[in-house]
Amino acid sequence: MIKNKYISLIGFIFITFFASAIGGFTTRISKEPWYGTINKPSFNPPDWVFAPVWTTLYIFMAFAIWLIWINPKKTKKIFYIYFVHLFINTTWSVIFFGLHQIFLALLVIALIIFFIIWLIRLYLPLNKLSVYLMTPYLGWCCYAFVLNLNLYLLN
Repeated sequence: MIKNKYISLIGFIFITFFASAIGGFTTRISKEPWYGTINKPSFNPPDWVFAPVWTTLYIFMAFAIWLIWINPKKTKKIFYIYFVHLFINTTWSVIFFGLHQIFLALLVIALIIFFIIWLIRLYLPLNKLSVYLMTPYLGWCCYAFVLNLNLYLLN
């Protein structure tokens, strides 16, 4: 039983980071020269900030859903919502960096925030640590929303 728990944790980490890798690949091949030429707000973080922040957030997300997975009161609905949310999260990079659609990317972030809040509400009665692990992700996505909005307004 313990071995199966950790195999499932590795599975959630793999799936979560696979989604991240798709977005990362799109960013690497499509970011420049476009992103370097657009106007950015003064609070735009340097590029080196994004990789460690997103790596941490993806670890937190995977661990949070895994804690729900090992909870005997879990429902299939939570996992469906998690994977839909993960897909939508992946599309942001494709839309923003790949297609250079700043406004559409803003709508996607709003949808991501909606799903994060929904997941937090579903996690709350099952595992408080899962809620705490999702909170930095919600905060970062709210910051990303404001950043994306300003990028849209400036360009």
